[in-house]
Amino acid sequence: MTALPEPAIRTPAAVDKGESLLRRRFSEFFESTGAAFGLALLILLLGAAIFAPWIAPQNPYDLAQLDIMDGRLAPGAKGLDGRTFHLGTDEQGRDMLSAILYGLRISLFVGVVSTVAACSIGAAVGVLAAYKGGRVENLVMRAVDLQLSFPAILIALVLLAVFGRGIDKVIIALVVVQWAYYARTVRGSALVERGRDYIEAARCLALPKSRIVFRHLLPNCLPPLIVVATVQVAHAIALEATLSFLGVGVPVTEPSLGMLIKNGYDYLMSGKYWISTYPGIALVIAIVAINIVGDRLRDVLNPRLSK
Repeated sequence: MTALPEPAIRTPAAVDKGESLLRRRFSEFFESTGAAFGLALLILLLGAAIFAPWIAPQNPYDLAQLDIMDGRLAPGAKGLDGRTFHLGTDEQGRDMLSAILYGLRISLFVGVVSTVAACSIGAAVGVLAAYKGGRVENLVMRAVDLQLSFPAILIALVLLAVFGRGIDKVIIALVVVQWAYYARTVRGSALVERGRDYIEAARCLALPKSRIVFRHLLPNCLPPLIVVATVQVAHAIALEATLSFLGVGVPVTEPSLGMLIKNGYDYLMSGKYWISTYPGIALVIAIVAINIVGDRLRDVLNPRLSK
């Protein structure tokens, strides 16, 4: 006897014409001038970070290009070789514009990678906890509550005190700090979706549990997850900058924006404001742009606001 093909489970997203829905979400997003400006600014920052080796006047990591005699030059001053430093230099003679571009690259890389990893882990744990229920759900949620009861900066400091400094160590610390936010968010959405008809239909068809969870349940929990992930990127960047400012984050040889701010902190009261001020401005702009985009995504993807 020939086996009958497995009927396709039509999720609410498929029924509601996904392409037209996505187009409508895009149009709703760009109805806000502030959100469009924030997205354009974010794309500009990402482009500057990605293409930093090609657009930066100097490689701040190459010691052969640094001259200590050019240290702490004011914005617009010329170096010994006649080069103009538009944003000045730091104590090591690094061009601040180049240092900011490279520092922005590291900050965004750490924020995005740690967020993607934490989101993947937290989403998988949260959706499994909601689907399984019972002791598994209680155990997972108690672990989430325990972690969220401690300040994120405290957990990160303890982990980096054990692991040591380094970009990879910072990413691991941020993943450990962040996964609980995604687990709680996905678990709440999955509890609602678990009682939907399409999940019951999938169970009646005796589909594998992994297929039900990751192909049918998890995709319908993505809208709130995307919003949380967008905001958490900004939180991860700010937390990494705080750790680097405290001296336990990225190494001195590959400074992020937080490390650049720390390097100029000692000179802030002596009139050499540019060493800390300009990296601080770049950090604020990046965080504000990400938060603006995240806030607009929350409004667009919130089912209660859908028309």
